[in-house]
Amino acid sequence: MSADFYSMDKLVEFGMSMAIANQMASSMNQSLNQMQVPGAGKAMPTSADNIYFAVIDGKQMGPYSLTELSRLISEKKIVKETYIWKPGMTQWELAENVSEVLRLVAITPPPVPTTNE
Repeated sequence: MSADFYSMDKLVEFGMSMAIANQMASSMNQSLNQMQVPGAGKAMPTSADNIYFAVIDGKQMGPYSLTELSRLISEKKIVKETYIWKPGMTQWELAENVSEVLRLVAITPPPVPTTNE
């Protein structure tokens, strides 16, 4: 067997190594493409000014846009005692102390009255 780089044995060995590497890369890419990442289907808000996180049921949830916060307020999942944080804030604040959230509360209509017959 020749120690020459261009020998047939070395070329076959190199070709087999490349084939195995391609199979491994293909297998890894397939696994990554099938992986489910929580929240991956949800588009991120476009500006850091519009990203909010909330503590709901004791868990950090988000990111939420102002529209999503408005929906959560109307569903009573965010109340004045809910902790809110957004980029730029040094700590979590109660929703009643975050001006953008307070504005949403002010424009959220009350529940629709029910008629008692």
